[in-house]
Amino acid sequence: MAKTPTGKNTSGRGQRDLKVKVKTARGRKLSSTRWLQRQLNDPYVKRAQAEGYRGRAAFKIMELDDKFRFLVPGARVVDLGAAPGGWCQVAVKRINALGEKSGKAQGRIIGVDLQEMEPIAGVELHQLDFMEDDADEKVKEWLGGKADVVMSDMAAASSGHKQTDHLRIIALCEAAAYFAFDVLEEGGTFVAKVLAGGAEGDLQKILKQKFTKVVNIKPPSSRSDSSEKFVVATGFRG
Repeated sequence: MAKTPTGKNTSGRGQRDLKVKVKTARGRKLSSTRWLQRQLNDPYVKRAQAEGYRGRAAFKIMELDDKFRFLVPGARVVDLGAAPGGWCQVAVKRINALGEKSGKAQGRIIGVDLQEMEPIAGVELHQLDFMEDDADEKVKEWLGGKADVVMSDMAAASSGHKQTDHLRIIALCEAAAYFAFDVLEEGGTFVAKVLAGGAEGDLQKILKQKFTKVVNIKPPSSRSDSSEKFVVATGFRG
């Protein structure tokens, strides 16, 4: 049995992960140190790295799709605010965008973002502001028709003020919803991140008018200390 210099055995150490501690460096804020420590000890961050995903957010869309089944082979998908690309990576496999699943329909996915992105096999990436007047027409032209799914993991830049941030992300989510109304096929699905905070009532009301079912959910991979949740609206009325 292995022992430390003090005589204590270490036989159990290989059976569990040791928590990584980060020292506060000169010039780094305490909040930044806490964020870094949380990242280093986050099992979803480690899993994303191991499985080749561009971020832990990939597991959120996996869990949502496992429950609601909207990323099906042959689906035409639009990912708003797609950077860094984790949601697109998940969608590629599930909609069969690369045509690897023989006998199943091949889907298409358009990733849209304000910034340039590194290419992803099976994804058509476009640098575009989805709130431009003709953005919906451009997306439909790229797709060759309407979409079956519009999804958004967008979040406005944090101001540090919780209520302000909540209002900003609700406004962004509403803009994404109206975009979805323009590009979705009848029966389509809209998935978007929101922040719990009391101002999302109007958005819920709008979605319930446009979709047959609207569900709010916090997937397991969403951090417990985060106020984020996701709205999944299915059965677009057209």
